[in-house]
Amino acid sequence: MNAISTNLYTAFLQQYARTIVAPDVIVVISAHWQTEGTYLTGSQAPGQIYDFYGFPDELYRVEYTAKGSTETAAFLESEEIGIRVDPERGIDHAAWAVLRHMYPRQNIPVLELSLDINKSEAEHYALGQRLAKYSDNGILFLGSGNLVHNLGRISFREDEKPFSWAVDADTWMKEKIVENNINDLINYKKSFKNYQQAIPTNEHFLPALYILGMQDGGTEINTIYEEIQNGSISMRSFEVAKK
Repeated sequence: MNAISTNLYTAFLQQYARTIVAPDVIVVISAHWQTEGTYLTGSQAPGQIYDFYGFPDELYRVEYTAKGSTETAAFLESEEIGIRVDPERGIDHAAWAVLRHMYPRQNIPVLELSLDINKSEAEHYALGQRLAKYSDNGILFLGSGNLVHNLGRISFREDEKPFSWAVDADTWMKEKIVENNINDLINYKKSFKNYQQAIPTNEHFLPALYILGMQDGGTEINTIYEEIQNGSISMRSFEVAKK
């Protein structure tokens, strides 16, 4: 619903995009594309996917038709990362629901990177480390998910008071990010005993590990937005940027 909302979070997205150098291309690590193996969208004109059901008609009328980039896909292709050219596989709402606020002109090419269901949390993080070098090539990597994401416990009121377990989890993750304690975040199933409520499934958490993997001695991690919507969804956002 943030795709069609005017609220603090969407205002943040609009403002944040104005504070960074406009990228040449955007690669979105999507919580909504899970595959066996890791793939990039390879179409020059990817379609828009409405990968949800039962929402207001207005949401299905949102159009975001940024081009893809076969050149960037080929540049990032490796033994580990393949290219998926599939008319059924376009850009899902992990990308367009965010980017329509950041780059409403739709003039920056967009690709998506899938999540390999066979990789462990540590392996997802390690792939983020290997991708980090490409951020110097005009590529903005955007991990799109939620650190705390439980639709089974959600309130349909956006301004619902955050549930205590969601606050505890979000605070724990904030502290680990500030401490740069990546090991605990990777191994959250051992280091955070009540993770099942905050991370009932891991696909919304994994994109953050890719971005955390992109830090090195010349970068720093900054929290740039924090909010819990609908009681159970953390909108916490952070950047890994050069000092």
